[in-house]
Amino acid sequence: MKLELRSIDRHYATFICRESDYDSPELWCCAALVSHAVGEGHICLNLEEIAGRELLLLDKVYQLPPLPQLITLLKSAAAVGAPGDFRPLLLDRAARLYLHRYWNYESELVRGVREKAGSAQSVDQEILRGGLARLFPASDRECDWQAVAAMAALFKRFCIISGGPGTGKTSTVVKILALLLEQQQETPQRIAMAAPTGKAAARLKESISRMKNSLDSPAAIREQIPTAVTTIHRLLGSIHGSVRFRFSADNPLPHDVVIIDEASMVDLPLMAKLVQALKPEARLILLGDRDQLASVEAGAVLGDLCGNGREVPFSPRFSQLVTGMTGAQLPTAGTTPAASLLTDTLVVLKKNYRFRSASGLATLAETINGGRASQALQLLQEEDSPQIAWHDIPEAANLKKALAPRIVEGYRHYLAAATPREALEKFDQFRVLCAVRQGPYGVEALNLLVERILAEQGVIDPRQRWYTGRPVMITANDDSCKLFNGDVGIVFPDPEADQAPKVYFPLADGGVRKVSPLRLPPHETVYAMTIHKSQGSEFNTVLMLLPNRDTPLLSRELLYTGITRAVSGCTVWGNSEVFTAAVKRKVVRRSGLSEALWGER
Repeated sequence: MKLELRSIDRHYATFICRESDYDSPELWCCAALVSHAVGEGHICLNLEEIAGRELLLLDKVYQLPPLPQLITLLKSAAAVGAPGDFRPLLLDRAARLYLHRYWNYESELVRGVREKAGSAQSVDQEILRGGLARLFPASDRECDWQAVAAMAALFKRFCIISGGPGTGKTSTVVKILALLLEQQQETPQRIAMAAPTGKAAARLKESISRMKNSLDSPAAIREQIPTAVTTIHRLLGSIHGSVRFRFSADNPLPHDVVIIDEASMVDLPLMAKLVQALKPEARLILLGDRDQLASVEAGAVLGDLCGNGREVPFSPRFSQLVTGMTGAQLPTAGTTPAASLLTDTLVVLKKNYRFRSASGLATLAETINGGRASQALQLLQEEDSPQIAWHDIPEAANLKKALAPRIVEGYRHYLAAATPREALEKFDQFRVLCAVRQGPYGVEALNLLVERILAEQGVIDPRQRWYTGRPVMITANDDSCKLFNGDVGIVFPDPEADQAPKVYFPLADGGVRKVSPLRLPPHETVYAMTIHKSQGSEFNTVLMLLPNRDTPLLSRELLYTGITRAVSGCTVWGNSEVFTAAVKRKVVRRSGLSEALWGER
């Protein structure tokens, strides 16, 4: 097995051996690999996967001993301790090796979730019954999983509401807020809503602002539903130049309810710090799609919290409550401790309100999510549906000619817009999504290619850097400008400044704000964007471009995320062998979080 180590992995391993006063090639190898694992998105290194194997690192061969000998060797090093010790490396009973900091993040998150999941909330059931009847009208045909999610959020201090795009996560949380406010009419509730990125926060704010006024709730309740949404970093209070936040266990957030949208994008360190910063009596509600891509940084936290895709039954008591109030029959859990830990805290929304169950997009997403590669390819290539289509990826030299008609059709409407607001609205009608950044099929090359195509059509003039119509995506948070990673703006001349170019960004209330190009934080042109960056967004139609060669970055989660960004249509350009290999590849991130919470390894 060959691995490409980073410079930091090598230096860390050397430091560990020096601190241990133990110049062991096995220790050096394990220290380098645990650092490398974190860089690859894992929380820990599973020693079972490397024990007894021959590894090629830095052109040098390492033969590791069998697992028992490897564990004995590591335990003899001064830098390695057991969970709870103050050592740089920690080795647990399941043969997982952690960097101390990441073991601490994981253990703090487990502790916080356990405490909240195990604490019941008092609920006035008569008030709740009336609220459920108004907000979730009864249906004799099927279980209303949104109503079940609302009950879970009221009866517990910790709740996860998962579901794919179009299953109504946002509308459910608006109704939950109304039910909570009806329960606490005598006590004002301090509610905070946040998302990992500024764009996701703006979308949540827009949705809540639109939905709350149509609720079948008293006007006084609707008025109390907040619409302010921020980023998680701003909620916790970022400290410039530090990984710490102003709010922490020693200085908890003042809020009674905290709601986090797009939770699949939240990495382990940030989720741990968020949970630590909550008051013991505060509620935490996570919204997200457990089948989407995990965070770019370490951890697949939402997936681990959801038990990695398992079907979670409910307790007999909660099932009886749901049946009594809604008439729905729920699958019931047993009485084992492992089954009871997160019982009643996870609800997966199943009904899709955006797509018909038989729609091409919904069927394709479900097939990819199930890992059925040949069936997914057949759907794309043979499905007689305007929603999905397949196109064989051309050679790089022919890509520009092949793409030109689709690019012109996709972007001509926003480029003809008369105002920045109109341009921003029409720009989200179409987007090119790429699986990779580099190479002829990556984002960097595609953005240059799209510019050349549009320039040849005479609809843009890229000879000027800040040409009218240039779409720009922010790539770093800048609180002073109120611009955050993922925000997208469009360049337009400013009539109030002698037609000088300004970058216009959308506001949650439907307006726009303009920013001088000179004030922008790091940014890039964004005709094409990576599928990772598209999380939290939706576009009317999507053109998803896959590389012509397989790469470990391609996975079913990546394809599922890209396809579910589309509202009405998605065309996949790819190679059939590469596509099927991606559908068969499931991302697995090593951690002990799921085992600690669900009792299974």
